Amino acid sequence: MKKQIGPVMVVLLAGCATTHGTYRSSVVDASGKDLAPGIALTATGSGIYAARNGMCAANPGATVQIIDIQTGTPLAGESPYTCRK
Repeated sequence: MKKQIGPVMVVLLAGCATTHGTYRSSVVDASGKDLAPGIALTATGSGIYAARNGMCAANPGATVQIIDIQTGTPLAGESPYTCRK
């Protein structure tokens, strides 16, 4: 019984770490210029990572801003995100 508690706790804690909510993402260059004027991707939950990765694939070296639509605040620990060149 005690051996089962550890794995169960890991699964439960991992569930708390997932991304929830609806987010809007946009992409800017180093000077802050919008690289896709008038275009912002919206994604729910962990789908924001696919949106971010797509923006980075199209704009290497750019910065992706991810904003929570409900609160208007940046996604903690993820925004701004600098794309690799």
